[in-house]
Amino acid sequence: MTRALIFLILVLFVFEAAVAQRQPARSAVPVIFDTDMGPDYDDVGAITLLHALADSGQARILATIASTKYPKVTQVLNVLNTYFGRPDLPIGVPKGDAVTDKDTQHWSDTITARYPHKVKSNDEVPDAVTLYRQILAQQPDRSVTIITVGFLTNLANLLNSQPDRYSRLSGKDLVAQKVKNLVSMAGKFPGGREYNVFRDTPASKIVFAQWPTPILMSGFEIGEKIHSGKPLTQNAQIRNSPVKDVFTISLPKSKEDIGGRMSWDQTAVLVGIKGYEPYYTVKSGRLTLNADGSNGWDDAGQGHQHLVVKMPVPQVEKLINDLMQHQPIRR
Repeated sequence: MTRALIFLILVLFVFEAAVAQRQPARSAVPVIFDTDMGPDYDDVGAITLLHALADSGQARILATIASTKYPKVTQVLNVLNTYFGRPDLPIGVPKGDAVTDKDTQHWSDTITARYPHKVKSNDEVPDAVTLYRQILAQQPDRSVTIITVGFLTNLANLLNSQPDRYSRLSGKDLVAQKVKNLVSMAGKFPGGREYNVFRDTPASKIVFAQWPTPILMSGFEIGEKIHSGKPLTQNAQIRNSPVKDVFTISLPKSKEDIGGRMSWDQTAVLVGIKGYEPYYTVKSGRLTLNADGSNGWDDAGQGHQHLVVKMPVPQVEKLINDLMQHQPIRR
């Protein structure tokens, strides 16, 4: 190798290093996580991804908010936040009319009995909309990503909220000012009847008609193909984990889950924080909602997108399963 070639290589190396230093690191995405933590247990996988991506510096969790109000839902959220080293994360719960669906596998009773948590009752945490308004008012404009993997109850109530001590803005104006994106596990495309949407159809109608920022949806057909949790339950190195307990209890109770639980909510967290590329492409248009809570899709509409498979499903499945085995870090 000639001296001239060596010199050229060194110059290129120094130049690339200087360029790399000038490139700002991608900042952590500020996230409010809204979940029906209970009726299904993919929410437990989703909050695990949320904490894993926060621990790697890709997300900053602002709050974990329940969209159902069964008696132990805030305890469950506090158990999981505490396990991942964030016991003081704000938690909210709807205090007015809301769905009360809880887990049918009875894992919530197990983990609230087995693992530490400060919150002992839904009465101990603020109303969901009050917490939304408080947190949003404190954030920079157009900075917050809301990831919702449950009913749209809280978001409809937020849009309808009035000025208060936290902000002089109406709910819709506050969202328009502070929220960058809404990412939702919702709908089935090109059409169908999906649980998160139809279970509180009036709320869904308000949100899909009035939400003032872009909405990205991970539809039923996306998570249906991805099965997760089995590698976690088989990992002997993970002990005393509420996440592992939930999947260990729940997977054997359904024949369809023998290879792992379908992973709807995890996909919303994944793309909400990391972006949809390279995992998916998107189709633009607008969700249309029918009276029975089923949805269609208007290709000529604007403001909404839904995910379309790009990366082979087994690769996304492996990524989600790996993230679901994330262990708490020492702080």
